[in-house]
Amino acid sequence: MCNRIYNYKIFTISLCAINWGTRLGKLTLSDISIPKPLIVILGPTASGKTELSYKLYEFIDSEFISADSRQIYKYLNIGTAKPSKQELKDFPFHIIDFLEPDEKFSTGNFLQLAKSEIEKIYLKNKVPIIVGGTGLYIKALCEGFLENDDKSNTDEIIRIQLNKELELKGKDFLYNKLLEIDKESALKYSDKNPRRVIRALEFFYTTNHKFSDAHIQNTQQSEYNSIYFGIDLTREHLYENINQRCEKMWNNGLIDETKEILAMGFSSSLNSLNTVGYKEAISFINNKMSYEDSLIEFKKNTRHYAKRQLTFFRQFNQTNWLNQNIQINYNLTKFLLKDFIK
Repeated sequence: MCNRIYNYKIFTISLCAINWGTRLGKLTLSDISIPKPLIVILGPTASGKTELSYKLYEFIDSEFISADSRQIYKYLNIGTAKPSKQELKDFPFHIIDFLEPDEKFSTGNFLQLAKSEIEKIYLKNKVPIIVGGTGLYIKALCEGFLENDDKSNTDEIIRIQLNKELELKGKDFLYNKLLEIDKESALKYSDKNPRRVIRALEFFYTTNHKFSDAHIQNTQQSEYNSIYFGIDLTREHLYENINQRCEKMWNNGLIDETKEILAMGFSSSLNSLNTVGYKEAISFINNKMSYEDSLIEFKKNTRHYAKRQLTFFRQFNQTNWLNQNIQINYNLTKFLLKDFIK
């Protein structure tokens, strides 16, 4: 497969010929023609990844591996769009809602835990479905991630901006920035070498992950055969989804949720809370921004985050990109999976 965008009209006739009802029960691991398969649902925030995975669960005997670096934390429910308590009962999720907000969790930790859970899923003759928007997790698991493989995870616009800051404000300014967001890398680069500091900052702003977490000595090639499905809505549609989701979160408990987390004694400076949604709520709670301005900032930062996610996911050159509504995307996914069934 190559990196392809699928239009529903192309497959209208072909979809009519598919009759999944002729099979008895759900598809199992034994029905898949390739060894160690992973079905991967990726895409930006608010694109409909979770909804698509639920639809696939209807005909694939599967369990979900969450590839979301924020949904791993307990108490962070509304701001991370975590599945509801009922959904977590109805669907078999792994690597979700299990850490305290002040616990550290690196890409290496995710990789180790995901591999363990995947092997357990295989033993049940089920198919793992990887679903999430944290590109670094997906890349490490599905393609392998080498320490020196960071050029594809950077953004030229961000690099230009950082170089301008270096020119105008000096290397100490950039180093202090790095010290705030990635202390481990800052200590490693205590000589304040501008090139290295900029590389670490650029990586963080592009992937939303610390550069120090990415330095995992992983295998050169993944042991899995990944089948990628990416959701790529039009910018207008995606931004509308984002704005609506942000408003719903903001008006239905995100601020109270943030207050409750802080009241438990967790610091507002934690990495888990220094993320889109919670940092705007904290700004409002601390009277740094008005209710309305904080919501506007929340929407804007979420849109920027979605753009960075899409930039990262474009490097997965075997992705089948789906750009329709949830039902049509589901039908297209079923059609494309047909090639991997015995």
